Amino acid sequence: MTATGAGAAVAGGEDRGPVTSLEPRVNPTLSVPLSVLDLVPVGSGTTPADAVRGSLDLARHAERLGFTRYWLAEHHGMPGIASSATSILIGQVAAATSTIRVGSGGVMLPNHAPLAVAEQFGTLGALFPGRIDLGIGRAPGTDPATARALRRTAGLLAVDDFPEQLSELTTFLSGGEFAADHAMRGVHAFPQAQVPPIWLLGSSGYSAQVAGMLGLPFAFAHHFSPANTVPALELYRRSFRPSAGRERPYAIVAAAVVCAEDDERAEWLAAPVRLAMLRIRGGRPGVFPSPEEAAAHSWTPQERAAAENATASHIVGSPSTVRAGLDALLDVTDADEIMITTNAHRPADRIRSYELVAEIGGLAQAGPAASAATPVGAARSH
Repeated sequence: MTATGAGAAVAGGEDRGPVTSLEPRVNPTLSVPLSVLDLVPVGSGTTPADAVRGSLDLARHAERLGFTRYWLAEHHGMPGIASSATSILIGQVAAATSTIRVGSGGVMLPNHAPLAVAEQFGTLGALFPGRIDLGIGRAPGTDPATARALRRTAGLLAVDDFPEQLSELTTFLSGGEFAADHAMRGVHAFPQAQVPPIWLLGSSGYSAQVAGMLGLPFAFAHHFSPANTVPALELYRRSFRPSAGRERPYAIVAAAVVCAEDDERAEWLAAPVRLAMLRIRGGRPGVFPSPEEAAAHSWTPQERAAAENATASHIVGSPSTVRAGLDALLDVTDADEIMITTNAHRPADRIRSYELVAEIGGLAQAGPAASAATPVGAARSH
């Protein structure tokens, strides 16, 4: 996809066309590409350097297994997440791989000057032509004080500021010119050798509607906003207006998944996610706990209920359990692509979960013996 202005973008995936009730889905998890969303979790007893090395290793495995994309999510002020400098990590992951698409899931635009984002991703596009995606979000991805520190201003951007920011970014990326009375008139972003595809990310209807009106592909955060998933996707498709190179809507749905050989082990591995979310929502973010720490925690009934509610949409279990969960998700969303985010304390458990998901999805002869051939579905993403 190439952005050629605020209302023009080319999709990051092949069009499947609408799915109707008259078209029953056979083997649903085999019908769409699968991708990876990485937060670069920092586990207890490890360092951020360990986390980054673990993510580079996971990216190489994801490419070998046949996943289509590897996106990194921007977060700030969280000791358990090492993905704050997203563009730097994207460059490192792209350098460590050769065929998988690498991008942001996303860059939180209120935290950055659009010109700086255009320069960073223009550079990434020049370094790795045809492989970089630019996913944009409108939330700060952090607390208000940290957001102010990032922007170095006393105020925070309002919702109404996002369209103007996005317009500036797409103009910079496309090499276009601003109106004669615009403050950015005469300002240009370089390099422009390879313009990355733009995606809009969201967890509510606002970004869904903007993505539709601008004819952009859309990625929805089902893993933490499941109640809004179906309404937002319906709004996106209903609002969609064709743009240059994008005739039909294209939607990614992000899902939290932990897969292991059996349900019991998967639940054991997923328990730290519940404890980490409890700490974050209680204003006590920390490093990502181990399963042993989660098991040792003295859960109150209120804590357990809150943690289970926060992770109710997560798909956790054996391959058959996860397969059923992904089937159900596809049935209700008609997603064009599923993006899997898996947090586990041990890097080996994260890799094994993705291996099992790749087997479920029928990706590129998934498994430890898979070759490093071009991923199945990669051609869909250009």
